[in-house]
Amino acid sequence: MSTTAVDTGDAASVHRGAPAGEPLLDARDVIAGYIPGVDILNGCNLVVHPGELVGIIGPNGAGKSTLLKALFGLVTIRSGTVTLQGENITHQRADALVRRGVGFVPQTNNVFPSLSIEENLQMGLFQAPKKFDERFAFIVDLFPTLGERRKQRAGSLSGGERQMVAMARALMMEPSVLLLDEPSAGLSPVRQDETFIRTRKINKAGVSIVIVEQNARRALQICDRAYVLDQGRNAYSGPGRELMHDPKVIELYLGTLATDVEEAHRPPAQ
Repeated sequence: MSTTAVDTGDAASVHRGAPAGEPLLDARDVIAGYIPGVDILNGCNLVVHPGELVGIIGPNGAGKSTLLKALFGLVTIRSGTVTLQGENITHQRADALVRRGVGFVPQTNNVFPSLSIEENLQMGLFQAPKKFDERFAFIVDLFPTLGERRKQRAGSLSGGERQMVAMARALMMEPSVLLLDEPSAGLSPVRQDETFIRTRKINKAGVSIVIVEQNARRALQICDRAYVLDQGRNAYSGPGRELMHDPKVIELYLGTLATDVEEAHRPPAQ
């Protein structure tokens, strides 16, 4: 099996399977944490090329969500760099990153429950309200249900529907890269499948995506590439489907081989 362990720090192996050319998003040697002197990330690396869907998986406490929040300016980066289209964005605030084309969908509290679907989407475009009609048409093309139910209060929606609204709101500012923090968490298996299909649909519309997922097997099915984190460091990387079948990754992070094989025979999200 060709999956590569990357604890050597070698750049080629850290980003194994990445396309050639300049990356859209490039995080190098990121050290970050919530409390001074306590680091959650201990030298993480990640690259995303235009059009890619990149996954981040690993055990609980590995630093997956922390890495995503660090990329979006919500966690202090103490060392290392993050660039977007070659420009340093390491210490920029979240609102500035949104203007520069970075979208973020948190795992929880991701809609305004007292507002309608339409009003939630307007909140996503508060920096450029004149573009609402244009962007709303794009969203409805992706998710027709939102157009049909635009006046419905977001608080009355199911968990999966709220997740769809949250994704749509993040897309209103026309991001070049979308960061998704465990979008399937807390959803039923059917709603999880819908979320992965939705994620792939957004990616096929031209948006690069970084997805942190607790449902590792399903995430690896749809990802072009993925990184496995462990204790705040890169442990493995490679094409999603290669990682899904790698014995070491299965043993350490995905459960039994039998379970993995069963999941692998499910049709991928389109």
